[in-house]
Amino acid sequence: MKIVTDCAADMPNEELEQLGIVQAPLFIQFPEGEVNSADISADDFYNRLEAMRPQFPTTAQPSAGIFAELYRKIAETDKDLFSVHISSGLSGTINSAQDGGSLVKDVANVKFWDTLTLSGGERFQVMAAALGHKAGWSMEKIQERMKAIREKTELIYTLDTLEYLARGGRIGRVQAMAGALLNLKPVIRVDTDGKYSTVAKGRSIGKSIAIITDHLREKYGNAPLWATVLHGRFAEKADELAKEFQARLNISKMEVMRISPVLGVHTGPGIVGAALLPMELMEDLM
Repeated sequence: MKIVTDCAADMPNEELEQLGIVQAPLFIQFPEGEVNSADISADDFYNRLEAMRPQFPTTAQPSAGIFAELYRKIAETDKDLFSVHISSGLSGTINSAQDGGSLVKDVANVKFWDTLTLSGGERFQVMAAALGHKAGWSMEKIQERMKAIREKTELIYTLDTLEYLARGGRIGRVQAMAGALLNLKPVIRVDTDGKYSTVAKGRSIGKSIAIITDHLREKYGNAPLWATVLHGRFAEKADELAKEFQARLNISKMEVMRISPVLGVHTGPGIVGAALLPMELMEDLM
């Protein structure tokens, strides 16, 4: 079986290669043309993003045809595919994948999974699928573990500005303007329905980092955790968040990573947050 995902999962290239995962493209549409998010570095993207203001790029999911072509190519060597994607509450990617799968029923058996999250939260589920398959687990057992990970993962972040979310239609302009006037730094999480919800609003990034840690402490208590700290171009605040986690949570595994440029379109460079889950849900797969 071959695992397919998309670049919203924020998986490093070496990890994709090591686990044998195929990554479908997501696209950034600049005024001068479309770019595969996987083909532009984070720093090049943010430089380009800031240079083009007041214009903003947009994003686009792969078409059904792109997915069908990808599935057909994979089916030349492996007819069983498991396509694991960004939340249907935030993107139509899984719908395109399913439409593409319907076009290749003659050559491939494609199963689909809605992670109901994105970024590091999506990555945890993709990793579980790939590692479970390598361990010889049945599809039923793999999906049981992915469901548990989906339910127990927290994907939470704060933003220096709401401008990018508003431009991308993720929140209303009135809310964004109110946040700017009051200099609020919202703490946002991905809810159980796979959509964003606001946890609280701090008056500084430092305060919002404390709110994030308080929220996680309340959710997980002293359970051993895998924490992936994520940022756009906010390394100093990512280090601050990681130190806060180390001081106040029971961290078994810590990573600091960059989010994909395709996600950065909707957040701007000033994003810092994390994906966390109980270590017990991954340690028997590692």
